[in-house]
Amino acid sequence: MKKREIIEQIENGKMSITESFRFLNDSSLALKEQQINNNDSKEKLKEVKAKLDRLVGLDKLKRLVDELEAFVKIQQKRQENQLATEPLVMHMVFKGNPGTGKTTIARIFGELFKELGLLSEGHLKEVERADLVGEYIGHTAQKTKDAIEEALGGILFIDEAYSLARGGTRDFGKESIDALVKGMEDNRDDLIVILAGYPREMEEFLETNPGLSSRFPIKVHFDDYTLDELIEIAELMLEEREYELSQTAESKLYKILAKKRQKSGSERGNARTVRNLIERAIRVQAMRVVEKEDIFRKDLMLIQPEDFEE
Repeated sequence: MKKREIIEQIENGKMSITESFRFLNDSSLALKEQQINNNDSKEKLKEVKAKLDRLVGLDKLKRLVDELEAFVKIQQKRQENQLATEPLVMHMVFKGNPGTGKTTIARIFGELFKELGLLSEGHLKEVERADLVGEYIGHTAQKTKDAIEEALGGILFIDEAYSLARGGTRDFGKESIDALVKGMEDNRDDLIVILAGYPREMEEFLETNPGLSSRFPIKVHFDDYTLDELIEIAELMLEEREYELSQTAESKLYKILAKKRQKSGSERGNARTVRNLIERAIRVQAMRVVEKEDIFRKDLMLIQPEDFEE
């Protein structure tokens, strides 16, 4: 209610002076509370984006985040100004090899969309085929419904989503897809679904189900990390744990990663592989250092080439 309307209410005897003061005071408190909440949300949004910026590579993803943030804010402003708005459908497909950051980005998206007001909770519920598909008629629909309910307010992340379409006509995967589509429609205001998996398999999956593909307007390809980016990721992982690589250890790690890529392809030489190598090196380093008679701070921190086992 505007001030002029309050004055008219008082003049017409419909509101007392005391009531008008109480109303103005309540309105002022509500406005202040809203401003505080908006400021908190802006700060949290900055924190989420800073978390994203700290990730190595993923330049296209960072650009996409800026686009989505701008799109959501402008649609909200257009709605406030009673202009036509585009539907805020944020269901996505993530295509990429293991260890390219798909789950990490999905988790950050949950936090981002919560601060933008699209999700009430922003948590990530990660599932795969076994969590959605049952063993008898009726079991699958209930399992999929349960997964959706647990994801409400956040993101339902389905890894290796193409496995739902494998198994032939007698398989219950199609039942899960049907239940998933219904759940997306019923909970469109507080649920985002992300389908993820290997690039080629995801493309084939979407081609065989165009109806499903159209429900996921945002499709993101996750590039494999370069070897230099993998070394940078290794250094960040070690820095978080207060370790560091010697120059010779860095050279050895580079050679190990290059060899893995050459032998097994990029899916065997991404961030997940780096994490495994680093965690193993830390354990081997502990075995090496514990035998020393005098252990100095530098000994506790430095990873040497012999700590990396081929």
